[in-house]
Amino acid sequence: MPRKNRIDAPGAIHHVIVRGIGNSPIFKDSQDCENFISRLGRLLCETTVSCYAWALMKNHAHLLLRSGSLPITSLMRRLLTGYAQQFNRRHNRSGHLFQNRYKSFLCEEDPYLLELVRYIHLNPIRAGVVKEMAALERFRWCGHGVIMGKRKQDWQDSSFILSLFHENRSTAKKLYNSFVEKGIALGKRPDLVGGGLIRSAGVWIDVQDLRTSRERFSSDERILGSSDFAASILKKANEDYGKRIGAETKQFNLEKIITAVCKHFDLKPNHVDSPSKKPHITRARAIISSIAFDILRLKGVDIARRLNLTPTAISKLSAKGRADQSVNEISELIFEQNE
Repeated sequence: MPRKNRIDAPGAIHHVIVRGIGNSPIFKDSQDCENFISRLGRLLCETTVSCYAWALMKNHAHLLLRSGSLPITSLMRRLLTGYAQQFNRRHNRSGHLFQNRYKSFLCEEDPYLLELVRYIHLNPIRAGVVKEMAALERFRWCGHGVIMGKRKQDWQDSSFILSLFHENRSTAKKLYNSFVEKGIALGKRPDLVGGGLIRSAGVWIDVQDLRTSRERFSSDERILGSSDFAASILKKANEDYGKRIGAETKQFNLEKIITAVCKHFDLKPNHVDSPSKKPHITRARAIISSIAFDILRLKGVDIARRLNLTPTAISKLSAKGRADQSVNEISELIFEQNE
């Protein structure tokens, strides 16, 4: 089944989760953590993207971001690609660092913004990395201490979060801290990170009732919010996606995909329609098939004709391409070249 496109818009709130491949560590020591947040801070300062909450754990990371003029996809691509290269050089390793694509949930601001700030900042306590709120304030790799004024990160927008509690900063910190502490008893909060219907419906215990009722509702695994919010976001996203594709595909075609992918793998275009079954050529065909299917919406028979393969082979290749860690990066680079 094709992956769904990212949903984004200026001002949208995103809960982003990044995991290590096979649950392997993405932070081995404090220098790795510092490298990650330094890179994140530079990117945030270069853009109008805001960060409200963050937590770095051993094998994953959480970010709560508000989109600005730069799409979240562009910021995350630059952040993760640069960090992975730095991590691999430092630890003398090769290969993928992150598990598939990062997860990103577009969130309805009211009532989920503060719930997500609390959920993200309680990660170290839920994981047993720190034991109590006082220790959480001192924990370096989480944004809670920044909001409490114990540490300074100019790129984290703690003022906005505190303004939601009280106009007096000292009072706001006390109210915020109390709000976060009350969240410890709530545990893992599956309503914030559950399945598509659960996230979009916004209610955990009523999911079965929604499934069996006659009430119309909209749900999507990429959205955390009410049914009405999900419906409005999806409508807007479909309109924007249609405009984007309509404008870009005038200059964006199968030949340009082939040229870009071949350049990425240092191949010639005639390699991908040759009988060769070399792994890197097969991988290139898979990525070409995936992008042609999912973005250009081309028919399998047309892709097959160009690559000198059968439609069945193209279907299998496109499925492999969607799982390839390079497909998202390459497709974004192709779009950027056409902007």
